Amino acid sequence: MNFATWPSLLVVDVEGNGLNPPDLVEIAALPVRDGRPDTSTAGWWQIRPRRPVTPFAARVHGLTNQTLAACPPWNDVAVQVRERLGTAWIAAHNAHVDYRALAAHLPGWQPAGVVDTLRLARTALPDLPKYTLDALIEHLQPDLSAVADQRHRARYDAYATSLVLIALAESYPTWDQLAAAAVPPGLPGSPEPEEDPTLW
Repeated sequence: MNFATWPSLLVVDVEGNGLNPPDLVEIAALPVRDGRPDTSTAGWWQIRPRRPVTPFAARVHGLTNQTLAACPPWNDVAVQVRERLGTAWIAAHNAHVDYRALAAHLPGWQPAGVVDTLRLARTALPDLPKYTLDALIEHLQPDLSAVADQRHRARYDAYATSLVLIALAESYPTWDQLAAAAVPPGLPGSPEPEEDPTLW
């Protein structure tokens, strides 16, 4: 894979307050440049949600209502998040979840495309028993020694997903082939469906 041919791409991860639909409590946006994550220009935000974090969500990611009490509300960071995301491609594991959460909070925002490392892994590694992020980390053994935080936090998951994406990309000679395998149908960047031929 020639990483120089990649479009501008950010690996994103969002954490929510456990409700449906969720209030966002943490976002990471990590650029991938020249085949490696660029932490020097990454974006990271913690957000005080409108509604309390559920006990289950707090157990998963460790972000409690007390932890987030001094953080800014969404309206104070929304412009920064939108500017950081811009119109770049985004990538995430089980990407429709992160994409839909961000799109719901950023009306009118749309990335150039959405790469799903879950979908990509199923194509590139067809014989794995599971395709969770944990399973892919165990299988691919990326070097996570430099990552901030821990699993289920936005910075950790974005960094781990970026390394998974880079490793899986080696199975695809070109960006177009990777995108064809990785973009879920109906999300930005997916191929336009061919029109059915008619008699007129």
